[in-house]
Amino acid sequence: MPLSMNREVFITCAVTGSGGTQDRSPHVPRSPQQIADSAIAAAKAGAAVVHCHVRDPETGKPRRDVALYREVTERIRDAEVDVVLNLTAGMGGDMVFGDVENPLPLKEQGTDMGGASNRVEHVRQCLPEICTLDCGTMNFAEADYVMTNTPGMLRAMGGMMTAMGVKPEIEAFDTGHLWFARQLVEEGTLAPQALVQLCMGVPWGAPDDLNTFMAMVNNVPSDWTWSAFALGRNQMAYVAAAVLAGGNVRVGLEDNLWLDKGVLATNAQLVERAVTIIENMGARVIGPAEVRQKLGLTKRAPLAA
Repeated sequence: MPLSMNREVFITCAVTGSGGTQDRSPHVPRSPQQIADSAIAAAKAGAAVVHCHVRDPETGKPRRDVALYREVTERIRDAEVDVVLNLTAGMGGDMVFGDVENPLPLKEQGTDMGGASNRVEHVRQCLPEICTLDCGTMNFAEADYVMTNTPGMLRAMGGMMTAMGVKPEIEAFDTGHLWFARQLVEEGTLAPQALVQLCMGVPWGAPDDLNTFMAMVNNVPSDWTWSAFALGRNQMAYVAAAVLAGGNVRVGLEDNLWLDKGVLATNAQLVERAVTIIENMGARVIGPAEVRQKLGLTKRAPLAA
């Protein structure tokens, strides 16, 4: 398809993620207050959307605790800055196999398998504007860990998100994930004019070379809204690439810890760098109110506990 640069760009900040980065940088937030404070700082720096995981406040390890999600969302909503809230729903499909001769039973450490309702319970209670839907199963570089999202699970979770009035952000780690996402829209599980995040350079998904990136972009329907990111040192290069190819951008400590070589970043600094790149390209960074209008989002209060 012909490419047209995006002149009205929104920035998503992925605040903390679920990777083992908590001991590699003092800026990776752990507690609900730290996560919320980092998200608020990112919003003040120019992020229209904050994408949040939660972690164990003591160890920094990823958690799926609804109470932690509620505290994070309530702190962000009580802040003086407006921002679109995007919660992960990607956890709960983690399988870690035994050795190659004895793959079963699965290892207890690292394996976390939940049912569809369980995996979106925090979304049901917190009612963010957006939550993620990882639209496929994928090997990860970490030992024999497989991110598991079966067609049945995705149909169930996507249907629940749609019924809640929360917009799924389809996370696509390869072209086949986009293929299935289009099927979910055709079936009516997801609403038309979907939102998708192109995840580049995550081992072993789509590599972050430009040929693969353009293959991903060319598989996004023309009436969808899309954003993209790449891991590590290519994070800022993909800010420029995404804008030039017609998309929006994601930065943040979930995907990259560094501002420059040898200089650890904060989320706000990564957002500020992205704002500079976007504006120097002649585009405008849009805010949360414009994002809600563009994507048809409704800001709501959480359900009573």
